[in-house]
Amino acid sequence: MVRAFVLYEGDVDPDRYQRHLDEFVSKIPATFRHGKIVATPIGEERFHHYAEFEFPDMESFQRVAGSPEFAETGKDAATMGIPFSAQVVVIEE
Repeated sequence: MVRAFVLYEGDVDPDRYQRHLDEFVSKIPATFRHGKIVATPIGEERFHHYAEFEFPDMESFQRVAGSPEFAETGKDAATMGIPFSAQVVVIEE
């Protein structure tokens, strides 16, 4: 399993984020989850919102990651004015 996740350094505007989901995220063929980060047990409270795309395998991720739709999703996220970090993880089972 592969997960691509985004950590936003500030609170998202609910209306603007919903537009991002409707216009961009909904086009990505992956399981999508997101939510407000409510606690940071260790270290500084740097991130405020979490989003992830889940893919069954690396091949699925690579196919989507190379698509124009995925690139547009990242470009739109950057226009929300909130610094963010994006990571890709291979989940060991």
